[in-house]
Amino acid sequence: MKRLIVGFIIGLGSLLGFAETSNAQQSPVTAIDIALEPDETMIQHAQAVNAQLRKNYPKGFALDASHRPHITILQRYVRSVDLGNVYAAVDKVLEKEKVDSWQLQAFEYDFIPFKGIGIAGIGIQPTDNLLRLQQQLIDAVAPFTEETGTAAAFVTTPEDSEINQPTIDYVAAFVPRSTGQHFVPHVTVGVATQLYLEEMLAEPFEAFTFSPTSASVYQLGNFGTARKKLKSF
Repeated sequence: MKRLIVGFIIGLGSLLGFAETSNAQQSPVTAIDIALEPDETMIQHAQAVNAQLRKNYPKGFALDASHRPHITILQRYVRSVDLGNVYAAVDKVLEKEKVDSWQLQAFEYDFIPFKGIGIAGIGIQPTDNLLRLQQQLIDAVAPFTEETGTAAAFVTTPEDSEINQPTIDYVAAFVPRSTGQHFVPHVTVGVATQLYLEEMLAEPFEAFTFSPTSASVYQLGNFGTARKKLKSF
């Protein structure tokens, strides 16, 4: 619904099983997520909502070490051999942008429905700071990017061994589909039935402010989860 449809569409692809099995071999391309780490205020809100959603829909995912609350700024395919250059380029941008001094506002819940279920998130007001940071990161990592990748570019585990095609396609199209005027900053918080989420959205949302504490580069997992932290800044 409304603003988070683009940001969440790949999640439903995973839940519905549009799967491609990952190659266990080392990939020449890595699917990365450059993300801001939220402070404890946002983490507590996200975990509280996640716990409520899991009571309603136990098959949903928990927010844990391999599904960390985060604000995606940029997703890209990059050459694995150039990961060190990517980290250096990101670090150079972050030296100029003091993200831990920013104040961001969470202002709504939203979700995208499909066949009775939905994946929910906390929407964040876009700011000039966020948009500027995103464009600087796009420019900084551009020399190291590839147009697309395969399932092998993502993190898989024996328990979660598949990468769906919507995930693969979403990362390839992140620029320009989810950037600039199309950027919808949010923190994904879980899955529940559509009826439950509609009732949740009908309740007043108590807006709150929070700050990023740092930034990280993650290797992506299925449906765009930040599964493996590669570098902290």
